[in-house]
Amino acid sequence: MEKHSNPTGHQSTGTAPEEGDHPGASPTMMGHSSMEHAGMDHDDHAVHSEGQHAGHSTAMFKNRFWLTLILSIPVVFFSPMFGHLLGYTVPAFPGSAWIPPLLGTVIFFYGGQPFLKGGWQEIKSRQPAMMLLISMAITVAFIASWVTSLGIGGFDLDFWWELALLVAIMLLGHWIEMRALGSARGALDALAALLPDEAERVIDGGTETISIAELNPGDIVLVRPGARLPADGEITDGSAEVDESMITGESKTIPRTVGDPVVAGTVATDNSLRVKVTAVGDDTALAGIQRLVAEAQSSTSRAQALADRAAAFLFYFAAGSGVITFIVWSLLGSIPDAVTRTVTVLVIACPHALGLAIPLVIAISTERAAKAGVLIKDRMALERMRTIDVVLFDKTGTLTKGEPALTDVTAVEGLSTDELLALAAAVESDSEHPVARAIIAAANKTGTPAIAATGFQSMTGRGVQATIDGSPVAVGGPALLKELGLAVPERIKTATTRWVDRGASILHVIKDGAVIGAVALEDEVREESRQAVHALQSRGIKVAMITGDAQQVADTVATELGIDEVFAEVLPQDKDQKVTELQGRGMKVAMVGDGVNDAPALARAEVGIAIGAGTDVAMESAGVILAGNDPRAVLSAVDLSKASYRKMWQNLIWATGYNIISVPMAAGVLAGVGFVLSPAAGAVLMSLSTIVVALNAQLLRRLKLNPVDAS
Repeated sequence: MEKHSNPTGHQSTGTAPEEGDHPGASPTMMGHSSMEHAGMDHDDHAVHSEGQHAGHSTAMFKNRFWLTLILSIPVVFFSPMFGHLLGYTVPAFPGSAWIPPLLGTVIFFYGGQPFLKGGWQEIKSRQPAMMLLISMAITVAFIASWVTSLGIGGFDLDFWWELALLVAIMLLGHWIEMRALGSARGALDALAALLPDEAERVIDGGTETISIAELNPGDIVLVRPGARLPADGEITDGSAEVDESMITGESKTIPRTVGDPVVAGTVATDNSLRVKVTAVGDDTALAGIQRLVAEAQSSTSRAQALADRAAAFLFYFAAGSGVITFIVWSLLGSIPDAVTRTVTVLVIACPHALGLAIPLVIAISTERAAKAGVLIKDRMALERMRTIDVVLFDKTGTLTKGEPALTDVTAVEGLSTDELLALAAAVESDSEHPVARAIIAAANKTGTPAIAATGFQSMTGRGVQATIDGSPVAVGGPALLKELGLAVPERIKTATTRWVDRGASILHVIKDGAVIGAVALEDEVREESRQAVHALQSRGIKVAMITGDAQQVADTVATELGIDEVFAEVLPQDKDQKVTELQGRGMKVAMVGDGVNDAPALARAEVGIAIGAGTDVAMESAGVILAGNDPRAVLSAVDLSKASYRKMWQNLIWATGYNIISVPMAAGVLAGVGFVLSPAAGAVLMSLSTIVVALNAQLLRRLKLNPVDAS
């Protein structure tokens, strides 16, 4: 990345680099270009490469769950143990007794296959967790049930219905869980989609259309208006306003002319360019950002799921209890009782409630969050949000609206500001530029009658002009004044100096060869931003801001919002480094951004939060997405994280507590006083535990997450 000059130049002061028709416009003022979405279907076809879900897709768990659920209905209905529990007589007809064993076997091998494979992997890695606990329970239930069905040893261990329900519940839990996970790979896919598939290479006598893979350094390519650059290069002919927001994150187009460097993926907005290719493929700036994203994502810490830690404990607890139970009952001289007690211990140790404790909370949390405009892509991001020490906001389009607003007007003596605005609006009436829209909107609010203008002309890099009542009127920035050699009246210079000092962009209005006034345009701060900053600080969370804008622009916004720390004039690759810097101070960082250049920082932070109106890449790199532009939604994420974490722990304590109490009872520790927990009773208690966990998770629905309430 070092070989590329800063695409923005970072000269954004009140007399910053020229913007299209309006050289005085700030780089924070234009809207982001739209990005083609090339992401994968991260719901039904997301494949995870880590942890218990390695090689498993969401669709796989969903399909196995529905088929298992359908097969479970007859298994449960025709189980004598279940019929006895509910007090009905199981229908009997030739072959009816084999319905549970046969369908239960299908469920064991088909529905249980992910858990059996996962359990085997945990054995090989010597890291027992949820998969091994589930596979142990269903395997014991499968063997014991077949022994009972075949009449071997006279055991009454009909666990077919328990096996079917356990597999169905576990598949449901994992399906719910995986739907809540995000796929980090989509960020790289979206970055790649920013490049065009083809390029127009200039040859003798014209051009030829080729694949960008065929481009070589030294080739000359033709880039038409509105087209993306296929490679990094240097302009050899032409000049244009280039939209570099996908690289810089700042929305102002930058004037580029002969000799200027340009970057792959950026857009020539208004004119054609001929560009000499200097870098292709992995050597481009865009590829460098891709590498930053990949590196940041791979370095993001992945804490082990709470349920897995509890499952590991329960595995050792259940296995140890099973061994002790068998030994003790065998020494008491009752091998059949030893087998029955041991099987009961191992089966009821299966984590019905534990399997739903986390997924249910995640599912309800993500649903509640979505209604509040907060989309949770990464379950660990939701968990980590409660630990955040500082929220780092990207300025443009996040704390500000990312578009210009007219904030001040001054005019020469004898001319009212409303009259000046009317003249400027008339000149701008044929322009589609965001600055033009801001001036016209401000003029309309004054109620001054509109003025007709003719002969509209755009002067690239300088401004616009038109004829009003026979007089030439122009609106432009410093470049236009310099070209015309015009002096600015002292009255206007005094006002504009103050505006420049606070980082505003200045456009002058010129009539009949004289400056008659000026207007200030600034990226408007969102009112919601002020509320969000204060509410975060009241929760003990610091607020920082990062931007590519000049220091005085950043300081003005920071002072207005009361922000704790400011990082200004930050190059795209340095945003990632600023997150690392904050982490180096011992802080846990939540990064909020919306541009492609924010993607590495979003991935590097403990929690990446993307503004939904931003680019695909930013959203793919984030664990949390704000569906709207309201920064107060960050508060909803904080509150939800704390509430859901409490529910997770409550559910885990209940689920594991049930096992800790019921397993010894099933083992027969109270046999001396005449109480032994039967397999049927243990199964009922297990189901009740699952119901308690489910009801407790439902209490999350009472949490108020509307951004207005949160702030």
